Amino acid sequence: MLFDALAPSAALRLIGFPDVDAFRPIESMEDARSIPLDVANFAAARAVVSLPACRIIVMKSFARILDATYRMPGGMVILSMTDDVQANFKGEDLDARFFVALRGIDECHFVEPQTNHHAMIILSPALKDRGWFDRADNLRAYVANRPALLHTRQLLLDILRTASLQPFLFQTTEVAAHLQEGLLLALDDLFRIETPSDRGVSVQGQRSVKLVQRIDDYIAAYPTAPIYSADLASEFGVSMRTLGGAVTKVRGMSLHQYIRLKRLWATRARLLRGGGVSVATCARAQGFHHLGEFAAAYRATFHETPSDTLARGRQTSRPTG
Repeated sequence: MLFDALAPSAALRLIGFPDVDAFRPIESMEDARSIPLDVANFAAARAVVSLPACRIIVMKSFARILDATYRMPGGMVILSMTDDVQANFKGEDLDARFFVALRGIDECHFVEPQTNHHAMIILSPALKDRGWFDRADNLRAYVANRPALLHTRQLLLDILRTASLQPFLFQTTEVAAHLQEGLLLALDDLFRIETPSDRGVSVQGQRSVKLVQRIDDYIAAYPTAPIYSADLASEFGVSMRTLGGAVTKVRGMSLHQYIRLKRLWATRARLLRGGGVSVATCARAQGFHHLGEFAAAYRATFHETPSDTLARGRQTSRPTG
């Protein structure tokens, strides 16, 4: 809906992604890693506008697990563009009342259980510090004042529509600077009126995030080995309840589901590279030794057979000339 009234122009980049493979190159450039949770209903799009000292990205996301390393020396603000947003940030549930902000570098972990619409405002280090970020290298959640949030949303939509319908205005430094100043003043209100959320990431939440990162490292280090929750709990020196609770809190699913999903996506990535591999070889390399169960889980997740994926990978990797 947000994109229906927009058309690309010299001032507005409008990009649609028909499937997750088309979206991957964007993530590679931005140091982000997604695991989609609903491949059949994948739909993503983004609109990008540049102002003199900031960049606006309005995103239609997709149901996914997202790990990202944000490097924002000038700062970044992410806010909801609709009231039906649902996300989990480092184990804490967020809805449309919240916005998040960062200046510096931080490893961030999100789960989006559904399609969301949000805006990311990336600020240039050349901008004068307006006192928004009280601590560097720490993405924080804030409760948004409702009128300030609605005003900022509307301003962002107005900027997108202007860029779509009157792109020549953005070639005039004075007009572009005026639009930017209005946005900065709106962000002033967003930060000034409210205090940081008392639902900020707890110590327990941070421990859960670190535990899930250790699980990720273990899966990567032992791709072919069967992984049992009791062995993992013993390896990490925690109870099985703590282990399972951490994955549910941070990833929104059970430990078994998460490990299987990670390995299915790793298998798919190898199949898409094509070459002289076989489906069985790729599956066994990720610990799938019962090929019938693997094929069923693969079809249920990706809505195609492993051999179909491999055929596409071979076609894409075939040299031309």
